[in-house]
Amino acid sequence: MRRVSVAVVLAATVTAMTVAGCDGPGSVADPGPGLVVRGTPPATPYPGPLRLPAEKARDGSSQTPRAVSGAAGRALECDGDVFDGSGSEDGWSASEGGATPEEGLALYFDMAKPELPAYGYRVERRERGRVLYSFDVGGRTKVAVVVAEDQPNRPGWGPETSASCDPAELPQSFTATTEWEIWTGRDGRRVPVTRLSSSPGPDHCGWASARFLDLGGRIYARDPEGVLARDGLLAAPYRGRLRALPAEAYDTGYRYRDQRLWLTPGRATAYVRTPRGVEAWPRLKAGVNCQ
Repeated sequence: MRRVSVAVVLAATVTAMTVAGCDGPGSVADPGPGLVVRGTPPATPYPGPLRLPAEKARDGSSQTPRAVSGAAGRALECDGDVFDGSGSEDGWSASEGGATPEEGLALYFDMAKPELPAYGYRVERRERGRVLYSFDVGGRTKVAVVVAEDQPNRPGWGPETSASCDPAELPQSFTATTEWEIWTGRDGRRVPVTRLSSSPGPDHCGWASARFLDLGGRIYARDPEGVLARDGLLAAPYRGRLRALPAEAYDTGYRYRDQRLWLTPGRATAYVRTPRGVEAWPRLKAGVNCQ
């Protein structure tokens, strides 16, 4: 799956098997456990063709998630842009392909291991040799997977295209099981992770005590144990206890639990205010990466 372009690898393991809802963003109904549920088809299902090749850029540039995800990307009903999408790149043997469309959907999760809900999908459209599965929130499709039968070098049923909306548009009950820390704005609505997100540091690089905040591509870091400073990865020192905010600092309105994000006009440092005080998170130096 695509990740926000930060200096760390955000590897989250989905463990919850709660059932997805269609009652509104972050709400959960109970249509029953399992990968596929027998729900009512939408009043206006995706009307386009299910066999839709990925668009190719004439100038050789990288493609957008919507462009590479074929029919799955067109079936989404996102509040913003398509967050992630892909076509079928890997084949599978006769022993791996599914005997049914539902088994083909299960193969998608086995092969791609996407950071997406692995429950609560329903059939939105069927046509000969293809089925569109959708995961809906508030009656709108937020994840779409097209499975196809007997593709070239891919016997049986398996994934052809897939696409998803921003993680902030998925149910809170699901995102709480991932390492996405989704903030809210002044209006209380969840902020897209493409605009703002935070996450703990990866343990395999020795950064588990650190925390990262991505604000539109600018990466800030909390480093209470100095693991990043030790390797010279910070543009300025991390300060865990400030007596007060800078005079020019302003409240962005962004919140995560009891934390509030403040910035100064130059945005050189992120100031995180909590009931315990104020912390100064410096920017991460360019080119830092955790493999």
